[in-house]
Amino acid sequence: MQWVSGVPWRQGSDARARSCGPRAVTAPPTAGGAYFDGYEARAHPVTLHLSDHLEIVGPDLYLRWNPVDLVADDAMAPLLRVGPRFKQDRVEIQDAAFGAALTARCPGLHRSATTAKGARLRLVVWSIAAGIIAFAMALYGIPALASRLAPLVPFFIEAQLGEAVDRHVRYLLDYPPLCDDRSGRASLDRLVARLAQDGGLPDGVQISVREHSSANAFALPGRRVILLSALIDAARTPDELAAVLAHEFGHVAVQDPMRALIAASGTSILLSLAIGDLTGSTILIGLGQATLAAGYSRDAESDADAYAVSLLQRAGGDASALATILERLDGEADSSALSILRSHPFANERARAIRSLAGQAPSAGLLSDEEWKALKSICEVGYGMSRR
Repeated sequence: MQWVSGVPWRQGSDARARSCGPRAVTAPPTAGGAYFDGYEARAHPVTLHLSDHLEIVGPDLYLRWNPVDLVADDAMAPLLRVGPRFKQDRVEIQDAAFGAALTARCPGLHRSATTAKGARLRLVVWSIAAGIIAFAMALYGIPALASRLAPLVPFFIEAQLGEAVDRHVRYLLDYPPLCDDRSGRASLDRLVARLAQDGGLPDGVQISVREHSSANAFALPGRRVILLSALIDAARTPDELAAVLAHEFGHVAVQDPMRALIAASGTSILLSLAIGDLTGSTILIGLGQATLAAGYSRDAESDADAYAVSLLQRAGGDASALATILERLDGEADSSALSILRSHPFANERARAIRSLAGQAPSAGLLSDEEWKALKSICEVGYGMSRR
């Protein structure tokens, strides 16, 4: 056992009572007690002082415990047995007044054990629920069950998942830098505002542009969209880029990314939700890969295409632009590289369906020539100073 010695106790403290609330005292309460190191049964007589920390002083022993970290074990009053959470050492106190002062300083002291038991009970319940859902997935099919579960996930949880998946996708893409040229970002925001002007856009969509050589865009949980710079380079008109963004917004609007996440992770995500680990490897290992491969169903892709056509029409853009860029990328796609077509099969069939919905293209585009030039330069600083 290692002792900490030679540290004097300071009478009073300017910072006392900050750890657990405003309950300041004029002088630190003092009491006698017994310290147990958690390795042997022998009790060590100590003196206890309560200031901003619980100070334990004995022969060749000095400890300062933050009251926020303390938990109380089950004991018969007036005995109070406390110690740091997740550690073995404990101190026993028989002084009822000192025990009351410590409890007043930290109102959650006696709820800790109950909370831990409740957390374990919730984990057991959720684990059983995960098993039942796993059986239901096997019986009824994962995609069907994912479609029913996705709308039930609270948005604040979906947002946390989206942030975690966003980080993991960036890791898989070797951390592409953020493109944030001020003029380019202003043009992108103007383009999105044009799409949103009639209220067809999901609320709170977050779009980030990353410098990368793959022509792709990803919709993530939590209303996030990642747009890679090579797709901006591939677009020949503002309407083509707007059409791709509108397609991704179509996935966001009906929670396709959350459905794909649940389908990809199965019961792992349920267990992660149960234990509060929304960033652990149990769900992220497969999620980043699933996002990059983005295997949406044919119906989901067709619905997102129709959503994009409707959004472009209301904004006054060329609703057939999505078909144009799909056909061009289909002809240029390298099978060994990422592209929008890797996750969007049946390009020719989709292009025909898009054109049948789109009608006649308007004469004017969604951005001016100057705005489009700025947007094309979003990954450059000052129109020409490349990050690379």
